[in-house]
This record gives sequence, C-alpha cells and structure tokens, in this order.
Amino acid sequence: MAESHIGIWLIGAKGGVATTTIMGLCALKKGLIGTAGLVSSLPQFQHLQMPDWNQFVVAGHDIRSVPLAEEAGRLVTESHTVRPEMIDQCREELARIDRRIRPGTLQKVGPTITELADAQIPGDRSPRHCVDRLRGDLAEFAEAENLDHVVVVNVASTEPAVEMDLIAPRWAELQPLLDRPNECPLPASSLYAIAALQSGNSYVNFTPSLGSAPPAIDELARLNGTRHVGCDGKTGETLLKSVLAPMFARRNLQVMSWVGHNIFGNLDGKVLDDPVNKQTKLQSKDRLLHEILDSRPQTHVSIEYIESLGDWKTAWDHVHFRGFLGVPMALQFTWQGCDSVLAAPLVLDLVRFTEAARRRGQTGLLNFLASFFKSPLGVSEHRFDRQFRMLENWAADKR
Repeated sequence: MAESHIGIWLIGAKGGVATTTIMGLCALKKGLIGTAGLVSSLPQFQHLQMPDWNQFVVAGHDIRSVPLAEEAGRLVTESHTVRPEMIDQCREELARIDRRIRPGTLQKVGPTITELADAQIPGDRSPRHCVDRLRGDLAEFAEAENLDHVVVVNVASTEPAVEMDLIAPRWAELQPLLDRPNECPLPASSLYAIAALQSGNSYVNFTPSLGSAPPAIDELARLNGTRHVGCDGKTGETLLKSVLAPMFARRNLQVMSWVGHNIFGNLDGKVLDDPVNKQTKLQSKDRLLHEILDSRPQTHVSIEYIESLGDWKTAWDHVHFRGFLGVPMALQFTWQGCDSVLAAPLVLDLVRFTEAARRRGQTGLLNFLASFFKSPLGVSEHRFDRQFRMLENWAADKR
C-alpha cells in the first residue's frame, strides 16, 4: 500500500519563519538534524498517529517572487542559523518547493505589506474571486501531489487589526459579502482561511492577524467538517510571561507593573514598524497578564525595528511586585533568540497535531493546542502549564 502524503501550504512561503520551517523539514527528512525544539517528538506523544517527516509535501502562497534558495541563503549569511553545506544538500528540494509557490493576495493587508509585494500579484475583482483563485491553487496542489489532506498555515506578516463587531456572526450572513468588495471587511488572512476550509483543508493561524477568528468562519469549518486553530504563535517573551505570571499569583505576590521592550530587525519587524500593524501584535502580547493575575498591574509592551539585528530578537522585561510587609521588589530578565528558529518547529508541531486530530475525526476549533498561541481561540486559560496539560490530556484520550 502506497504511503499517504500530507500537504503543508505556507502563507508567506518565502518569509523567515516559512523558509526556516522548510529548511528544517528538509534537514529532518535527510537526517541532518535532531528533534530539539519539536514538542511532537516528546515521549508522551509518540503513540499518536502523526505523519513522519517524509510524508510531508510543501507549497504555498507569497506576494514576493524572490527565489526560495536565496531566502534560505539569508539563514546562512544574515541569521547564521544554517550551515552552508545544508543549503547544498537541500537545494533540489528547495527548487521543487519553489515551483509550487503561487501568488498570494493583497486584500486589505494595509499599505506597508502592499509595498513589499511584486507588481504582478493578481488584483482580484472581489473577495469571492480571490477565494476561488486560492482554492484553485490548493486543489491543483492536492491533485498534483496525490495528497490525503492539506494543512494551511498562515505565517505571513501581521495585518492591521479588524474590529470583530464589523463582521457578521453567521456564515450565511457573511458569505454574500464576498461578492461586495466595498462591504466585505475581511483581510487576506481570513480569505486564506475561507479558501482552506471551503476546500475541506485545515487552517492554522500562526500570526496575530484575524484569520479564522470570526465566529462565522468557525461555523464554516464545522459545516465543512474540517478544523482550525490560532492565533499568534507563542515563542519567546510571551511564553515566559505565561510561565512566570502564575508563579506570582500562586505566591500571592502583587505585580504592580510589567514592562517589556522588544527589538528585532527581520521583515516582520519592518512591517511592525508601522503603528497600524504593530497595534495588532501589541494587543496579542499584552492580553494574557490581566487574564492570569488577580491584580490589575500597569503594563507596557514596546516593539522596535532595529534593522541590524535581523532575525535575532531581544526582549527586556521589568516586573515590579510587592511582597510581605508591603516591600517592593523587582524581577528583570532578558530573552534573546532567533525568532524564526523558535517558531519553525512549532509550525511543524501544529501541522502534525492537526493531522492527528483529523485522523481522530475531530472538527471545529482545536482548542487543545492553546499552549502554542499567545491568543488561543476559544480558550480563556493562559497559564502555560495548564494549557500544556490540555495537550497531554488530549493525547492520552483513547479514541
């Protein structure tokens, strides 16, 4: 019996996270690297029906036509995260993936992202026309590669925020707006989600963009018997917050203020230099403290674009708290890591867990994956240990 294959469709396929994901997957297939950083490789998940690395086939959408091998080369020359010989060993696979990447969409992505795009990106007549084109790309990919299923993962740059109140709560009310460009509030991330879910594919939103968050799109997933999850991958500073904040709460230490400063210089950082796009990210990073702590501390998060840092992010946090006898004290920490290297294994984890859920027959929102996200859809629990327990309990469930 022929081995089944699963598609990974990356939105923003030539960005830093996607390129690192692709390089990592190629290296895993060839046995060039170990499994450090991959949650799905932990012992408690080995009994799950998850695809092996060789079963994955990669393609995607992007708004830039730069060769994928050139983007991979930046991991050597700028990020210094990949050895030159690894590029050579994966070059043929990179070329095959490059040929599968199709033009994305610029629907309501904002001027900063639009300025990054090639001139030949299609100007879709309507959101409906855009969704149909994206669906066609997914269908062509699945047929050409004889795929059992496709998991679409959004790792594109952060879009400007969209007010949820502007979006009809039911799919029957929202879908007619796809024919009315002036009335449809949905950005590109949500159109990608609709295209994926209407095609029966799974959708993962690793960004803070709107994606599949509207209830109407969740309803679409359930109607089509497929699944989705998001949003905004939790990789660094916010991960630490979700671990440290419960410590203060459980020791009855009153956090009076929590300030975090972030600096980095990759393409995502350049997009977030626009205050409109940055606000979407800030909302996601700052939300969980007020959910975890009983006190209402003053909080501040800043994100600054420092071009010379490339993909290396530094976060400085200052936590001012009050203890016994009312004595004020402080915790300070520095987190420094390569943004894409922290994110890429989580992308692969999410694809594997999502596929395992499909094989179990699960549909709708996969809330057991909350530990991977800053703003997990449908989950109010932000303590990392409790979120991770949700994943372990799901894995232990004998279905």
